[in-house]
Amino acid sequence: MTRRLLFSYLTLAALVLLCLEIPLGFVYSRGERERVVNAAKDEAESVSAYAALSLAAGRAEQDLPARVAHCAERIGGKVVVVDESGTPLATSHLLAPDASRALMSRPGITAALRGDSTVDVRTSTIGGVEYLSVAAPVGQGVRPEGAVWLTLPTRMVHERVHHVWLLLAVGGLGVLTAVTFVGFGIARWTGRPIRELERATHELAGGGRVQPVTVTKGPPEVRSLAAAFNRTAARLAHLLDSQHAFAGEASHQLKTPLAALRLRLENLEPNVTARGRTSLTAAVTETDRLSRMVEGLLAMARLEEHAATPGPTDIGAVCAERHHTWAPLFDRQNVSLVLFAGSVGPVLALPGSIEQILDNLLSNALRASPPDTTVTIELRLHVPARRALRDARPCWVDLHITDEGPGMTPDQRARAFDRFWRAPGAPKGGTGLGLSLVQRLAHAGGGEASVRAAATGGLDAVVRLPSAEPLAGHAPGSAAQRGRELLALHVAGHVHRASASQPVHRQSIPRP
Repeated sequence: MTRRLLFSYLTLAALVLLCLEIPLGFVYSRGERERVVNAAKDEAESVSAYAALSLAAGRAEQDLPARVAHCAERIGGKVVVVDESGTPLATSHLLAPDASRALMSRPGITAALRGDSTVDVRTSTIGGVEYLSVAAPVGQGVRPEGAVWLTLPTRMVHERVHHVWLLLAVGGLGVLTAVTFVGFGIARWTGRPIRELERATHELAGGGRVQPVTVTKGPPEVRSLAAAFNRTAARLAHLLDSQHAFAGEASHQLKTPLAALRLRLENLEPNVTARGRTSLTAAVTETDRLSRMVEGLLAMARLEEHAATPGPTDIGAVCAERHHTWAPLFDRQNVSLVLFAGSVGPVLALPGSIEQILDNLLSNALRASPPDTTVTIELRLHVPARRALRDARPCWVDLHITDEGPGMTPDQRARAFDRFWRAPGAPKGGTGLGLSLVQRLAHAGGGEASVRAAATGGLDAVVRLPSAEPLAGHAPGSAAQRGRELLALHVAGHVHRASASQPVHRQSIPRP
């Protein structure tokens, strides 16, 4: 805003200066030309009067040369005095032998000797140089006694005109410089309330607590905007606090009754007949599902309430650790769990978020996978071609969890991240909060989450996270890279590749 205001001030000042200085320059230029011409006329008439007196006193040869030389020196030109026949009487410079004939050919001298005008002003070229010439008759009467011919190089006139324009340009630059300093101060003072509003808006967008901005500075419109912003920020903070408090407190308060309810249901088991055991089992299952839902709500409330700063996380090591933890559970369901972790380096993520993402996605994949199928965990580098030409920094790391379950329709995939939404025919036990939590954790780390149709017919859940370091930092053969060499852990018998083509070389290692 400061630059725009300063540009506006300078543009307005420049337009005003142009509208004033251009006409003023032409006026001064014309006046300077007229002043030079008038000065030449006055000098010519002065020399003419002195020559007439000298001729009348018979002292032309003694007095005229000094007078002519002095006049030429004063005006910076040349002065010649001739008699009625064109013979030079006095000159301020040396003349060629045939100068008399040349002088009589000058239109100004000819006109002065005829007595046609008092002063004759012309512009002529002599020896390739343009001159301003002034001729005046010597003596009064029909037949003048001689003539005075005065010449000035037009370069002098041009120099005076250029001097006028230079003074106007320097004055204009001085005015613009003063306007720049004054305008900058005014623009800074005017834009200070706007900058405070901008700072407060960025703090509010970043999730921080916003201090009320000052509403006593700036124009009335800015003060009104600041007051409206303060009200909006206060109301938004109140709504967020209320939402966090409700989600956290309600979820926390529900945990104890749910635990007590499940304990009572388990205590009823010895007293329930065989016909009622099915209903009792269903009630316990629903109680467990409700408990998991409450845990999910608590996790979301903590995520929204304590927004941490993303930091570097070794996603390959986390995937290997969660693979080792989940492998026995997949074995019980006769489902293979395969890990393909390439040399992708660390990613930016919230502390502990990748573990939660993997747990939710693997839990969903396990529930949706039939026996004798494969669930694949895979890490891929995603380097846009345009950035790869400029540097070696991978922009993103993609985490793929691929299953061979029934999959989802496009409409169902579009709603997969909605809270409490579950696909029709989904296995029992889900809460509808897992994918929503995955998406929030990905967004909190600066990434994104999506679900796609897998080539094997199931779902491909993709979590894209920003890379934390340049790819060039992992030199081939280094210890860091060897620790993240391509790794595949085969959990149970049958290994099925999630896709026919992979972006990195894979090595399959049977799980012990």
